[in-house]
Amino acid sequence: MAWIKMIKEDEALGSLKTYYKKYGSLSEGVDNILKIHSLNPDSLKHHYEMYNHLMRGESRLSRIQREMIAVVVSKINACHY
Repeated sequence: MAWIKMIKEDEALGSLKTYYKKYGSLSEGVDNILKIHSLNPDSLKHHYEMYNHLMRGESRLSRIQREMIAVVVSKINACHY
């Protein structure tokens, strides 16, 4: 398993702190899949925007179908997300 340095939420400054607040949740905080971008906050923003576009943007697939695909792929990859 790869190890990627991540800046903790309570150590975030500037734009990273802003993105953590914007893309995290009050109850669960920021997902690690976003925190891996913490050394390059702009990549975190672009990652989230791409994800949001793919999952919620215009598509012939319904939101439910896209979520189902994500669940199956995560299961195949043994990913808990």
